[in-house]
Amino acid sequence: MRTNLSVEEALELVLGEVRGDLEAEELPLREALGRVLAEDLASLVDHPDQDDTAIDGYACRQADTLGASPESPVRLRLIGEAPAGRPFPGRVGPGEAVAVYTGAPIPEGADAVVRVEDTRREGEGVLLFAPASPKDIRPKGDDLKRGEVYLRRGDLLTPGRLGLAAAMGHPRVRVFRRPRVGILSTGDEVVEPGEPLPFGGVYNSNAYSLLGLVLEAGGEPVLLGKVEDRPEALLERLEGAGPLDLLLTSGGVSMGAYDVVRRVLEERGEVVFWKVKQQPGGPLLLARLGGLPVLGLPGNPVSSMVTFFLYGRPFLFRLQERTDPPYASLWAKALTPFRGAKGKKVFRRGVLALGEEAVVRTTGNQSSGVLRSMAFGNALVVIPPDGEVREGERVEVIPLTFVP
Repeated sequence: MRTNLSVEEALELVLGEVRGDLEAEELPLREALGRVLAEDLASLVDHPDQDDTAIDGYACRQADTLGASPESPVRLRLIGEAPAGRPFPGRVGPGEAVAVYTGAPIPEGADAVVRVEDTRREGEGVLLFAPASPKDIRPKGDDLKRGEVYLRRGDLLTPGRLGLAAAMGHPRVRVFRRPRVGILSTGDEVVEPGEPLPFGGVYNSNAYSLLGLVLEAGGEPVLLGKVEDRPEALLERLEGAGPLDLLLTSGGVSMGAYDVVRRVLEERGEVVFWKVKQQPGGPLLLARLGGLPVLGLPGNPVSSMVTFFLYGRPFLFRLQERTDPPYASLWAKALTPFRGAKGKKVFRRGVLALGEEAVVRTTGNQSSGVLRSMAFGNALVVIPPDGEVREGERVEVIPLTFVP
């Protein structure tokens, strides 16, 4: 077992536990939002399937309209119209025009369009007060070309990508199944919300914070309840957890006499590492139990959320082969000072504001037991080991994707 790792070393070991491919399943597009593609998608069609107009106006021959102006308008004979979905069947000849509407195919013989704002209808003709132009004609395949791949294995299906899949002609898509993530809380003091709270008890906030984080990262949370601080009860619950891709435990991984998770995993499984040089979340543990990766998260609410975000989220992204990063950082000006820690990488909670210049301020009390900092803070302020940040200095910031 390794111990006292750097954040970077710990993340490398966590990602090294990702093994095997997730099975794929086929879903209709209406059920695929937020899922991850399990195959490349090529367009089944050209879009548009022929030259069409990007505006409402009149399709005609550009040569017939040269010199048109408000002072010297050009008159064309109107021979028909072409709404979207109803192409004009004939051909545009010299001195002729067809009324076209956005998305309509350009009639044969026409090579330009004049905006309706630059025209006036007069009986069976139309007056042009500006020359027609080809710039508002969208060429065939301008958006999509048949056979070209636009969405790739590992892409998250966002609303725009769902629309793109539909535009390419795909009614169904193959996606990875959601990774099943067990969530197990430990501690005699932990009580489910809604139950009477005994003296010294705490409500089981970690299970629901982690449930939200797992969902947000594309996983399927499996709530396993809570177990008392007894090795036998813990082992029975762990061994009966069912088919999982990752098991999260919260609490029981520190050095106290009742921190039994670490002891049980050492005896019945294999502990890969314990303790990371970071704050909050130092007692993080990575283990295997019968081939199942186990992340033993600290019991403090902030520590539990921060460690999942930094390690569990990347694990699930890697497992789903996602092409987008699990998180990214930027630089911001500190509006308040942020304290570091000796020999540890520190993740303070901050409120990030983006404008002409990105700025960040503290959420206030930075105790790992103050869950409000994760509810209303929207960023982690990253402070290197032995560092500190003074007001006005630039600092690295990781936006929290689950906070608006």
